[in-house]
Amino acid sequence: MIRTALRGAMLVFLLLASAWAQEAAVTRRATELRETPSDAGRSMAPLPAQAAVTRLEQRQGPWVQVRTAAGATGWVHLFDLGPATATAASSSGGGDVVGGALRSVGSLFGGGGPRQAQTSTTAGIRGLGAEDLAQSQPDLNAVKQMDALRPSDADVRSFADRSAWKPTAVEPLPAAPMVRSSAPARNPGQSEMP
Repeated sequence: MIRTALRGAMLVFLLLASAWAQEAAVTRRATELRETPSDAGRSMAPLPAQAAVTRLEQRQGPWVQVRTAAGATGWVHLFDLGPATATAASSSGGGDVVGGALRSVGSLFGGGGPRQAQTSTTAGIRGLGAEDLAQSQPDLNAVKQMDALRPSDADVRSFADRSAWKPTAVEPLPAAPMVRSSAPARNPGQSEMP
């Protein structure tokens, strides 16, 4: 009797792990399915907005591995993904088989009443690690684009005048002390890299 209950509990946990590892999602906007987790990665296929995909467990920084309805596996930026709504799941034909099975198992343990689905979305990006920094490549074109977007002094003053901002005198910060060391300068709290 106890062994049967333990086997049932293990089956439930395995189903839960499977459901968490592969969740239905849709693209929030038109994007590209990439071969590698990078904007520089080769585009495997265009994905239109609201395209149904399956989010896999693999993730690297802001990139998530997904599988399309056609079976292609690739990478999409985290911010280009959203939760699959009931209409998106039904229109894709996939439905929520795992979710339905888990609800059925849950009803055996006393949670059998009808429930309304609640959808929530979270997104997060992990910080850069030493390995990420060691493998990074400078993008000088992005720096040029950023510099081109910098407003001129005249634009800033014009905006301040239109916004009724008033100039305020601010004391300058003290100069940073000069450190004499043969080691390169580091930010406080930054770990040393080999």
